Amino acid sequence: MAAVTPRVFVSHLAGVPVFDPNGDQVGRVRDFVAMLRVGGKPPRLLGMVVEVVSRRRIFLPMTRVTGVESGQVITTGVVNMRRFEQRPTERLVLGEFLDRRVRLVETDEEVTVLDVAIQQLPARRDWEIDKFFVRKGRGGALRRKGETLTVEWSAISGFSLEEHGQGAESLVATFERLRPTDVANAMHHLTPKRRAEVAAALDDDRLADVLEELPGDDQVEILGKLKEDRAADVLEAMDPDDAADLLSELPEADKERLLALMRPDDAADVRRLLSYEERTAGGLMTTEPIILRPDATVADALARVRQQDLSPALAAQVYVCRSPDETPTGRYLGTVHFQRLLRDPPFTLVSSIVDSDLVPLPPDTPLPAVTSYLAAYNMVSVPVVDESGSLLGAVTVDDVLDHLLPEDWRETDFQGEEGIAGGR
Repeated sequence: MAAVTPRVFVSHLAGVPVFDPNGDQVGRVRDFVAMLRVGGKPPRLLGMVVEVVSRRRIFLPMTRVTGVESGQVITTGVVNMRRFEQRPTERLVLGEFLDRRVRLVETDEEVTVLDVAIQQLPARRDWEIDKFFVRKGRGGALRRKGETLTVEWSAISGFSLEEHGQGAESLVATFERLRPTDVANAMHHLTPKRRAEVAAALDDDRLADVLEELPGDDQVEILGKLKEDRAADVLEAMDPDDAADLLSELPEADKERLLALMRPDDAADVRRLLSYEERTAGGLMTTEPIILRPDATVADALARVRQQDLSPALAAQVYVCRSPDETPTGRYLGTVHFQRLLRDPPFTLVSSIVDSDLVPLPPDTPLPAVTSYLAAYNMVSVPVVDESGSLLGAVTVDDVLDHLLPEDWRETDFQGEEGIAGGR
C-alpha cells in the first residue's frame, strides 16, 4: 500500500528557513505560487517565493524541493537567484488566498479562508493545494468568531477559472492536461500574439518542454519575445542538445548574450555541443545520460532509471565510467542495459555485468552512420566517446528521428480533429 504523504499548512511554513543539502541557509519562505486549473481540479503548487540574504525575493520550483517540514525546507541546492516576477496565471497563496471571502458549495454560506494545506502527490514530485481551513460568518473585532472547519477544495466556490474564457490563463489551464507535443501542436496554430501570451504564462519547465517540440521558427519567435533573463532560465530548463539546436538558429551576438546569462555549468554543456557539426553524433547527443561509477550496484542503477523526468530512450541503459561521473567523464567502461538490470540481484556491481563489446561512436560520426549503428544493433541510444576514452554523451533514437523526418512532420494532428487550437 502506497504511503500517504503528510499534509502541511502554509501558515506553518511562512518565514521558515530554506537550506541546501549541505545545511547552509539559502533564505526564508515568504509565499507560495499556485496555478488554478479547470475541471474542478485543486490548484497546482508551482513553487515558493524565497527571500534570500540580500532581501531579494526569488522563485524556488517545487521540483527542486526535497523536503518540507514545519521547521524547514530542504532544496536540491540548485537555486536561480533572479528576482521573482509573478505571471498572469499565478496566484500567491499567502498574499491572495488567505483572508479571502468564499462560499461553501453545499450551503452557499460565506466563509473566510484562514489557512491552506498543501500535499505532495504520491509517487510524484508534483504538489497541489489539498484543503482549506475556513471560518464561518463575517467575523471582525466586534463579532463573535464563527465556527471553523477544514474543507476540500471542491467544497468551496470563488476561486475557479472561467473555463469558457479565451484568455491565456484559461488556455494554459487547459493545456495542463496535454502532453508537451500536443501543447506544441496547439501553440503552433495560434496567432503570434496569442502564442506569445501563452508562452509568457507557462512556467519555465513547462515552456522548455513545449519549446523542444516546436518547429525551429516558432522556437526562435517565442524566445525572442521573452525577457532575456527569462529566456536564459528557459534555455537552462531545456535538454542541452535542444538548447544548443535553438541557440544555433540565433545571430551570434544574441546567442553569446544568452549564454552569458545562463548558469556557467549549463552554458558549458551547451557550448560544448555547439562546437560540433549539427548532423554528427556530437551535435546530436545529449550530455546528460545516466552515468554510474564501477562500484555502483544494480539497485543504484534502477533507482536512477526510475526518475520520471527521463525519456524512455535515456532510461533504457546506463553508462559505466570512472570518475568524474559527469560528462566529459573518466574512462568509459561500457553499457548496462535495462533488461540486464532486471535479471541480476540488487547488490550486484554494475562493473561485473557491463557490456563492453559494442564500440562507442566518436563525436564526428555522421548522421547516416549513427542511424545505421542504432538499426544494426537494435539500440535506442548509443554512447559518444572522445579519443581519450571519456564519455561525452549519448545519442538517442528520438534525436535521430528529429533529423530524419520531413521538416513539417510536427504538423501531423495526433489527436484527430479534437485538438486544441483556441484563438486561431
